[in-house]
Formats: sequence, structure tokens, C-alpha cells
Amino acid sequence: MSIQLDQAKQKAGRFARRTLWVILALFLVLGIGYYFYRTYEVSDGARVGTLFKISRKGIVFKTYEGQLHLAGSAVWTEASTWNFSASSGAVYDELQKLDGQRVKCYYRELVNPFPWQGDTRYLVYKVEVSGQ
Repeated sequence: MSIQLDQAKQKAGRFARRTLWVILALFLVLGIGYYFYRTYEVSDGARVGTLFKISRKGIVFKTYEGQLHLAGSAVWTEASTWNFSASSGAVYDELQKLDGQRVKCYYRELVNPFPWQGDTRYLVYKVEVSGQ
């Protein structure tokens, strides 16, 4: 009777360890998949316009947010305004120097960025003065 009990305990222990390893592997695979989903790049490009707002904001995660009045729009409407997030502090500093000027912003559009990446799907990674 004691031998059967020991064997049952060993089997239960092996089952528990295997189950834990399977759950851990599953969480790892799902976590990696979730990360790639959140950082998947849908498109990239550039937009030209007048930079009229750049700010650092957030309660938990401080992000850099800006607004651009798109070139070619005579009237200021919501459709002619492009909201974006700066990808780093260095880009934010560069944008602050160019506030009020006509700029060209190079961006990447993500499927669903993490909260610490910004409030928008558009992450500006480079900016330059536009000569247009």
C-alpha cells in the first residue's frame, strides 16, 4: 500500500511540474506574440506642416505629444490637424526648438502602441525644417 502511495505521489509531482512548464511556456509564447502585436508597424512616412503644439504629458507614463497643422490646408479644422507622439526625449527637444515653424516629421504608425510610447499610433522618430 505504501509503495502505491509513493508512486502516486511521484506521478502527481511529475504531472504538476509538467503542467507548470507548459503554462510557463504558454505565457512566454503569448507574451512575445502580444509584444509583437503591440509594436507591429503598419506604415511609415512623412508629413509636412506647421508645428503648433508640443508637450510632455501623462500621469503614470510621461509621453511627448504634438500637433501639426498640415500643409495645403487653408482653414484650421480637426481634419487638417495631425496628432502625433514623439518617440524619444531627443526628438521632443528638437521639436521644441522648431515650434511654430514649418517642419517635416518622419513617423511610424503602430497597430496599438504601449501606453509609454504615446497617446497616438503615430510615433515621430525624426524631424527637420521643411523648405516647401
